[in-house]
Amino acid sequence: MEVEELEDITADAVADARGSACPGPLLEAKKSMGSVPVGGIVEVRSSDAGSRNDIPVWAERIGHEFLGVLEAEEGYDRIFVRRGK
Repeated sequence: MEVEELEDITADAVADARGSACPGPLLEAKKSMGSVPVGGIVEVRSSDAGSRNDIPVWAERIGHEFLGVLEAEEGYDRIFVRRGK
């Protein structure tokens, strides 16, 4: 997705894992994914650089759709995943 499209997304759930080291953000993503319906979107907020790689790999392996990453002005990543099953 383009940055403009990501900026327009309203997530169904937000997993705030800022300040948490690996595997914290991934665990928060997994937990939050269970709280949204199929097709719902989870936004993971993470200050851990590894999340940029870990979450897309996990999403693909599980059957979810990785939508993209936005860098927040406050210095953390906003990672968007759509629930696939």
